[in-house]
Amino acid sequence: MPSFDTVIEPNLVEVRNAVDQTSKEIGTRFDFKGSSAAVELGDEEITLFADSDFQIAQVRDILVAKLTKRSVDVRFIDSSAKIEKIGGDKVKQLLVVKSGVDTETAKKIQTAIKQSKMKVQAAIQGDTVRVTGAKRDDLQAAMQLIRQTVPDSPVSFNNFRD
Repeated sequence: MPSFDTVIEPNLVEVRNAVDQTSKEIGTRFDFKGSSAAVELGDEEITLFADSDFQIAQVRDILVAKLTKRSVDVRFIDSSAKIEKIGGDKVKQLLVVKSGVDTETAKKIQTAIKQSKMKVQAAIQGDTVRVTGAKRDDLQAAMQLIRQTVPDSPVSFNNFRD
């Protein structure tokens, strides 16, 4: 039976390259001379450091530009975390790199497919949503429906079986 998996997977190599390029640009820009502006990449997050809220916004803009240049969708980066003050007049912000379909999004996808009355079934399997159906055309219509249902998430489809 034909099926495919709906996933959210960033290209972590390109994310690392974008963070490295951002660090290099921060080191060479005149407006960051003598400041503590920096970017660090963790396992699932990117940490921005700066001297002020304005500077951290500039660092975030540089990072977004580098990610876009390296063809990484900016929707992978969750920048909803607040800017927090650390020792003295320094600030930091934690940006989370989204990976895997969270349960809320998975349920949203599953209910949208059920309500569409298509002849496909959606099953949540960990951090992916597997969609199975009898016809390839139904699966392609389901892909379009999923993209319309969750426009704020950079979903991709892999493991297409016929």
